[in-house]
Amino acid sequence: MSLGSLSREAHETLAIAMNRIGGKSNSGEGGEDPVRFKVLNDVDEKGLSQLLPHLKGLRNGDTASSAIKQIASGRFGVTPEYLVSAKQLEIKIAQGAKPGEGGQLPGKKVSPYIAMLRRSKPGVPLISPPPHHDIYSIEDLAQLIFDLHQINPEAKVSVKLVAEVGIGTVAAGVAKANADVIQISGHDGGTGASPLSSIKHAGVPWELGVTEVHRVLMENQLRDRVLLRADGGFKTGWDVVMAALMGAEEYGFGSVAMIAEGCIMARICHTNNCPVGVATQQEKLRQRFTGVPEHVVNFFYFIAEEVRSLLARLGYRSLKDVIGRADLLKVREGVKITKTQSLNLDCLTQLPDTRSDRSWLEHGETHSNGAVLDDQLLSDPAIQAAIRDQGSVSQSIDVVNTDRTVGARLAGAIAQKYGDTGFEGQITLNFTGSVGQSFGAFNLPGMSLYLEGEANDYVGKGMHGGEIIIKPPAAATYAPSENVIVGNTCLYGATGGTLFANGQAGERFAVRNSKGQAVIEGAGDHCCEYMTGGTIVVLGRVGRNVGAGMTGGLAYFLDEDGSFPEKVNPEIVKLQRVQTPAGEQQLKDLIAAHGDRTGSQKAAQILNNWSEFLPKFWQVVPPSEADSPEASQGAVEEKVLSPVQ
Repeated sequence: MSLGSLSREAHETLAIAMNRIGGKSNSGEGGEDPVRFKVLNDVDEKGLSQLLPHLKGLRNGDTASSAIKQIASGRFGVTPEYLVSAKQLEIKIAQGAKPGEGGQLPGKKVSPYIAMLRRSKPGVPLISPPPHHDIYSIEDLAQLIFDLHQINPEAKVSVKLVAEVGIGTVAAGVAKANADVIQISGHDGGTGASPLSSIKHAGVPWELGVTEVHRVLMENQLRDRVLLRADGGFKTGWDVVMAALMGAEEYGFGSVAMIAEGCIMARICHTNNCPVGVATQQEKLRQRFTGVPEHVVNFFYFIAEEVRSLLARLGYRSLKDVIGRADLLKVREGVKITKTQSLNLDCLTQLPDTRSDRSWLEHGETHSNGAVLDDQLLSDPAIQAAIRDQGSVSQSIDVVNTDRTVGARLAGAIAQKYGDTGFEGQITLNFTGSVGQSFGAFNLPGMSLYLEGEANDYVGKGMHGGEIIIKPPAAATYAPSENVIVGNTCLYGATGGTLFANGQAGERFAVRNSKGQAVIEGAGDHCCEYMTGGTIVVLGRVGRNVGAGMTGGLAYFLDEDGSFPEKVNPEIVKLQRVQTPAGEQQLKDLIAAHGDRTGSQKAAQILNNWSEFLPKFWQVVPPSEADSPEASQGAVEEKVLSPVQ
């Protein structure tokens, strides 16, 4: 459950309670305030803390950090510090209550605080289409798992799947992709942000999903590779024991945990009007929140006591002893309901016999990416000294296309020590060759990555700062502006930093970009899709569907043949020529920086003939930027005429 769907008070109270009992709270997608990563040591006798003054019932030693940080497919507030502060990282492929639909946060729930966390603008709706918009294949998922293991090698990576027929095959692929945990979500429950039409009459029960996944993984000797978690309307210890018998090892609670801290199930979460301050961002309503961590802790003690009682009736001392023991299940007799007379429940009870061999329950350590280039970089004494002393270093390295997610582990080590923006040194890495996927993922301020060669998909995924500069080999004889130099889905989910690429990009460039800047010389389809911020400049041809779902940021496109307008998706954005001095200056400065960093001949040609090329640029403007100085002459004049405050 994300901070945004829930109030800050409700979200943090759940996290503190779960940390007290050794459980794991889940952040939901949307980022997390770094103040929550700290351990409280200033709690007074009234249970209050200056660090988190809006909460009650606190103790010294508490922390509001969510153990599980959800990234969905890598969007909305996913920063290096956020990732390295996690004990587990969850990739949300689907939601049980809304299979195949995705989610959304209504604009009225995007307060200034929520907008800050998600790197967006207050009041602007945040669109979360289903992640298959972002993860097209098991290979894409495997790459994202690799990325997360790269930046935080200590954290387990979980993948959340929805209970559907055929999920076992998907889960087998997820296990082979090196996930550590698979979560199966059933159709019960929901989210505090979605309209009722999204959470009614959708999905199937978690029991069908868990049993199918457990069976398929056992039959394919994959069960020992992953831990299996179930959720979807869990409310009692009975639910826990049933899930355990069907093969689940961990158990997720959502709605009932909110009830434990004060939710009254008013069922108006999506309207932002929760009367008890649980699922609202309205300040006056949030003040009505009365929950304390102890309430949630007590609830889970009762759950544990019920589980203990049920185990005692079965004759077992530990929950682990009954996990996967479907032989202890039987269909209730004497239930005479017409609609269940012909129901065959063998799929729930006829599971692999696990009584003699329980070795599949021993999962071992977090999966490793093996030997990677970043380990060599981090073992370099000069780089170690630059990180330790916040100094400067420059190194040259050859790369090949099996070098994936280069720079991410380095960024993680820096974020662990200095957070997202605290590093004041400068690490410059000069690469030569053809590099693999996710080059420069999660890049940080103070890191400059230069590549002479070409890069695969996902360049700059989730980058937070610094620079990534890519240019063709010095000996290249082709025209860079007419050739692809980076792959698909580059700058995905970027929260800062700048990318300059002297060549064209593939499809879906800058999707979900929220703060990053970039200059490229052409792109494929779906450029700037679902952008919420940042600035993109394209000095060449693009494909169709530009700006689909784009709610923030600005984009500039050079249109030399007059074909650009028909390639724009007009559902949200407006198309106009560059018409303000601020917009012209922004465009010119980025092109100049691009030419300076990459030696682009196209940039030099445009700058040397500025008056000729400026009228050929289009500016793509979403509603949230309509009154910005870069897009509106009226905004500039209003700023000049308004009195000094």
